[in-house]
Amino acid sequence: MRTPTASHRIGLVGAGIGTSLSPALHTREAHELGLTDYRYDLLDIDDRGIAAESAGDLVRTAFAEGWTGFNVTHPCKQTVIAGLDDLSDNARSLGAVNTVVVRGGKLIGHNTDHSGFLAGLRRGLPDARLEVVQVVGAGGAGSAVAYALAAAGVPELRIADVDPARAADVCTRVSGAFEHTTAVAVPLGDVPAGLASCTGLVNATPIGMVGHPGSPVDAAALHPDLWVADVVYRPLRTELLSAAERAGCAVLDGGQMLVAQAADTFELLTGHAADRTRMRAHLTELLAAQQVTAGH
Repeated sequence: MRTPTASHRIGLVGAGIGTSLSPALHTREAHELGLTDYRYDLLDIDDRGIAAESAGDLVRTAFAEGWTGFNVTHPCKQTVIAGLDDLSDNARSLGAVNTVVVRGGKLIGHNTDHSGFLAGLRRGLPDARLEVVQVVGAGGAGSAVAYALAAAGVPELRIADVDPARAADVCTRVSGAFEHTTAVAVPLGDVPAGLASCTGLVNATPIGMVGHPGSPVDAAALHPDLWVADVVYRPLRTELLSAAERAGCAVLDGGQMLVAQAADTFELLTGHAADRTRMRAHLTELLAAQQVTAGH
């Protein structure tokens, strides 16, 4: 029989996070592992009337009130850093934090977005060719994906974003951290033609998620020698992935990254290994329930 361990009070810091699936995913896994004194609550800056720039202060105040760790999401992944005592190497390289761990009374920032995508890629597309990969989107998700791909050994990485300067900044960070990876910023308009020489494509934009219909690239540019991944998980089967399957591409849905990063974060915060297969099954249940509630 499993025995309860230390008390855990985890908070998710972000804006407009009322529909987040993280509380349910984390709480169910804690229950399955026998962690009876475990809470996961929302610290929504919109509800509290707090600006994103004050996320660091919010975390420090919550820590003083007894919270034992934090998840961090948009738009606080960069701003929370001001309130932390130290950063892991990956969080420092990315300039973004999605997990805050308490160690020896100090707040340490980590980033499991990149490790989550890398784990999802290896689990879902273990034979993916990595010679030339195009990433669309250079925000928080895009930078994490780019870092993960470089860590996986991609020699040529192309990054496109609506903000060319943001894409260039991610390229500089990645190239500086990984000698074997050449990261190049490309104009969004050049992506369709460029896919002819790519082996992989990742959508790291919100395009395709509920409320943001469409696809980040023209379906005509997809080809069978290309694997296609999406960070969007609502819905799991986006317009991009549906088009990619029709084109004969191997695909990776956003649920793989979500579950892997959630599991990595859970382990950092509790010290207990999460069951990724069980968490993926739970995610599928949660998404199905949302569809029923929405009348789909």
